[in-house]
Amino acid sequence: MKAFMDQEFLLSNETASRLFHEVAEPMEIYDYHNHLDAREIYEDRSFENLTQVWLGGDHYKWRVMRAYGISEELITGDGAPYDKYYAWVETLEHAMGNPLYHWSHMELQRYFGIFEPLTTRNARQVWEKCNAKLKEPGFSVRGLLKQQKVKALCTTNDPVEDLKWHRLLQQENSEIEVYPTFRPDGAMDVDGGTYTSYLEKLGELTGISIESPAELVNALEKRLEYFVKEAGCKITDHSLEERIFVPCTEEEAEAIFARRGQEILTQEEIMKYRSFLLEKLGALYHKYHLVMQLHMGAMRNNSDRMYAKIGPNTGYDSMDDMNYARELRLLLNTLDAADQLPRTILYCLNPKDFDMLAAAAGNYQEAPYRGKVQLGPAWWFCDNRDGMEKQMKVLANQGLLFGFVGMLTDSRSFLSFPRHEYFRRILCNLIGVWVENGEIPCDWDMLKEFIESICYNNISTYLLQIQ
Repeated sequence: MKAFMDQEFLLSNETASRLFHEVAEPMEIYDYHNHLDAREIYEDRSFENLTQVWLGGDHYKWRVMRAYGISEELITGDGAPYDKYYAWVETLEHAMGNPLYHWSHMELQRYFGIFEPLTTRNARQVWEKCNAKLKEPGFSVRGLLKQQKVKALCTTNDPVEDLKWHRLLQQENSEIEVYPTFRPDGAMDVDGGTYTSYLEKLGELTGISIESPAELVNALEKRLEYFVKEAGCKITDHSLEERIFVPCTEEEAEAIFARRGQEILTQEEIMKYRSFLLEKLGALYHKYHLVMQLHMGAMRNNSDRMYAKIGPNTGYDSMDDMNYARELRLLLNTLDAADQLPRTILYCLNPKDFDMLAAAAGNYQEAPYRGKVQLGPAWWFCDNRDGMEKQMKVLANQGLLFGFVGMLTDSRSFLSFPRHEYFRRILCNLIGVWVENGEIPCDWDMLKEFIESICYNNISTYLLQIQ
């Protein structure tokens, strides 16, 4: 019987162990998609207690706590910090099989040196030990990032943000590189109740009176240029839900724009308008040498009752089962036909789509890029051992695993970075099994390059390539 989550955790053979400990484990982290706050990094925030740093904003944990029957007061409500923490401990003790069980124990091990399983029996001692650690200098935000060897990270930012904190971090030459991600959801939300005020704010920032879709695109380009020149932006992001792409002429977009806020738009009109902007933005991403991320398949805010009470991003999202291969082909081919397809990462939330996306990516590969269009890592509900293994096996079957840009956290938590270790252990074990089975040669130099490329080198190169 193996010890609980010891040094050989998830490593099933000698090759896997050597690959992880000698190659993957020492490598730095480039976390190219997350929802961290650049201000907290600049100000080097310290945390008052474990609840604040471990449970705040973590809808992964909130979701499973609800499944265990914890009251909302102890999840997103006004419960006392220790009571919230204890409720999480009760949940975690019974969450074996959920990736949170492993992630949470890895966080306790890597940051706090606590290796025994967390239970209601030792909850108080763990609470006190962790809180004492959080008072030490190395446990502020920057200290936590350094502990996990985070070299660079990309936050998620609206075009109307001024990026003050990103600019200040760059001015001080912070040893942790922090870049913004251009995510224009607000600019595409034509049926939203605050769309007019959003356009007014965007217009004030850019000096453009936005009276048409073309002027909106011009304003977004000005902000995109600002993101690149003032804060080193390298990557963009879109969440595509329900539909992916419906061709739309400028005249159609203008007619839809003119009716915004005056009458209810049809779903087809909303989709056409968003597609018009997405096509224009994709071309701009190519122009400014930016990577385009497309996250597909989320079905958000499924409980109207709880959305009204506590808002979005609180654990009431799930995966859609839509089919979108043809619409995705229209989007990618439209940009490719105009020689305006940027480097693109395709993410699916429903694992049924892994093969489809891997095959779609293969249609648009082009020298000199190694994986110009990528099958993105296992995301959100797929972000577990089975999902990671499936994503990598699909990519190996359909394309080139060697060119994969690797792991990200997609997290709001500064304690989430051991997930990179989790991924690296799974990767090394997968390759180790292939070696031990005689499926690939035991060529150490080749294997070392393979692991280093996926863990860090590929994403570092990918984000810097010029179209």
